[in-house]
Amino acid sequence: MKKLLIVASIVMAIFLMGSAKAEEVLIPQEAIRLRVIPNSNEEEDQALKIEVRNQVQKEIARLLKNVTSVEEARTILKDNLHDFEVIVEDTIQEQKVQETFHLNYGMNYFPQKVYKGVTYEEGYYESLVITLGRGEGDNWWCVLFPPLCLLEAEETSETTETEYKFFVKELLDRFFKNE
Repeated sequence: MKKLLIVASIVMAIFLMGSAKAEEVLIPQEAIRLRVIPNSNEEEDQALKIEVRNQVQKEIARLLKNVTSVEEARTILKDNLHDFEVIVEDTIQEQKVQETFHLNYGMNYFPQKVYKGVTYEEGYYESLVITLGRGEGDNWWCVLFPPLCLLEAEETSETTETEYKFFVKELLDRFFKNE
């Protein structure tokens, strides 16, 4: 009976935590974002956006690999803006498209976004923004520092398999294993 009460308490706590604040922001205040905005939503423009993102992310992941402070990340990003421009330019040429682009590091506007049940408020955020052409397509963005999207990029490049786990089930399995 005691175990049943404990399990019920755990499940209730998890339920209350999940429903208490659906608009919880998971991005730290001192974060630096990356945003890539394509020319349009045409298939070719969206494909270019993804390729630019991939190439720029690789270089940023390499540069920020052992960085532990936002100040250090900020300095490295600012010092390498020209290199990012070269990467974007080379990627555009490799894709054999004629496209202009603009790269900006600073406080840039981000529209509100709901992702996985979390609302990320609109506003101006420190970021590296790459705008391709007119910049009228659906954008992609993530957090560079702390390296949330860089970790995600490494995980997806290493494996194509995804393992899903259910936290409550794992907790219950561990709890009842001791019987």
